[in-house]
Amino acid sequence: MEHTIAATELARSLGDVLARVRYRHDSFIVERNGTPIARVVPVESARYEATLREALAAFTATPDASFADDLEKIGAADRPPSNPWAS
Repeated sequence: MEHTIAATELARSLGDVLARVRYRHDSFIVERNGTPIARVVPVESARYEATLREALAAFTATPDASFADDLEKIGAADRPPSNPWAS
């Protein structure tokens, strides 16, 4: 579950917040003057989010313009003969 906490409250209750993150897998958005400035999340969540971001970036990246031409050249070079019995 995600919670919002003021930076001063986080400073006062850091041990409790870290225990909740570790054992309950809670997440906290830390705010200063009502503006979000940080997140405190379990390590597993952060690793998963980083991996997910990298995977999404790989799928949304536009291939190089010559990529299709290169694939066509590879395919043309690797085509089997039209008559496999001819020498």
